[in-house]
Amino acid sequence: MAFRSATAADLGRLYEIWLAAILMTHGFLNDDARAEIGAVVKNDYLPNAEFEVYADSDDRPLGFMGCSGNNIDALFIDPAEHGKGIGRQFIDRMKAEFPRLTVQVNEQQPQAHAFYRSCGFTDIRRDPVDDAGRPFPTVHMEWRR
Repeated sequence: MAFRSATAADLGRLYEIWLAAILMTHGFLNDDARAEIGAVVKNDYLPNAEFEVYADSDDRPLGFMGCSGNNIDALFIDPAEHGKGIGRQFIDRMKAEFPRLTVQVNEQQPQAHAFYRSCGFTDIRRDPVDDAGRPFPTVHMEWRR
């Protein structure tokens, strides 16, 4: 198992991981919102951003992370791999590189909020809507060395 940069060949698998994770953890999204966000993720975000993946011994991605500098933009782990420490390894790699990390989590996703708290992040502010203005409150969090 190893970390590596994502390639164009990984995009389908990254979308599969994203969708499986969203279906498991984002019960607050209705079908229309999930389809709308999914189209943006699949057609705009995944092909145009850089990601690090954690791949198994067959080089199949089990999770991925996308960042803008010290901000975690996306961290998704295949639900079959949850609880195995993959997400924490991604965070630890970021902590080794930056003295301060930031992330936003959906308020209606208590598992993610609890995960980041367990990694040492604290809440710094809350927005009543997400970045696209949808009625999904977000909590901004930060970690400092």
